[in-house]
Amino acid sequence: MSLKLSLHTKPDVPLEAAVICTDKLNGANETAIAALTVFHGNDQTALGEFFTVKGQCDGEIHIEGDLANVKHLGSEMTSGKMIIEGDVGQHLGAGMSGGEIIVEGNAGNWVAPEMTGGRVIIKGNAGHMVGSAYRGDAVGILGGEIIIHGNVGNELGSAMRNGLVVAGGNSGDFTGVNMHAGTIIVLGEMGIRSGAGMKRGTILSMHNADMLPTFSHACTYHPYFVRLYLAYIKEQGLTIDDAQLVGNYQRWVGDAIELNRGEILLYVN
Repeated sequence: MSLKLSLHTKPDVPLEAAVICTDKLNGANETAIAALTVFHGNDQTALGEFFTVKGQCDGEIHIEGDLANVKHLGSEMTSGKMIIEGDVGQHLGAGMSGGEIIVEGNAGNWVAPEMTGGRVIIKGNAGHMVGSAYRGDAVGILGGEIIIHGNVGNELGSAMRNGLVVAGGNSGDFTGVNMHAGTIIVLGEMGIRSGAGMKRGTILSMHNADMLPTFSHACTYHPYFVRLYLAYIKEQGLTIDDAQLVGNYQRWVGDAIELNRGEILLYVN
């Protein structure tokens, strides 16, 4: 049977609940789970002070309630599935290497920072630093998938080295900043300074964008791999027009202040 956690007391300050993870809860009974330690601000307390616990974790966790002030859910997750039926706070899936997290609502900042594998799906919007490196670290995510159905904030995919990050809506400023490799797809509009400092990798957008002067226009063509990516994310529930599958894209290369081997593809409507 799967484990169900229901928030019965909304935390007044951020609640750090990294213990809510399939790997850490597998096989534990209700009493043991409720007694696990969480941090309410600077206070150390029990998980049961905020959540009602029902069932036993067999690799799947269902969480319900307004979790916008609950942080670190699914941190270092390696397997299993977590379904969150509401909004969720910062650092969701931090450092995860496997498994799947599905959020039916919105997510805060720092979704899946420095993940190496697995999948995170956000049905609503997400904040800043999605799929990014932590401040001071040179490398962000090394693999996995992050699919946001709505809008995202600044620095989407910052310093990412591998993997796929998708925004179904708009992205903020500095999309793909300091990107090493990997693929970022933005179906809406991007903010300013996209690709700043990128070394390699691909940023794909369905709208025109203001390019940095350190990027140069290479050509306009139809990259076949784009069709494969778009067909895949369409299967994940995002809206893709047939014209986008077969259309042409402007190819911009940069950033010239780095290796000049990254690319930004802009759909030609």
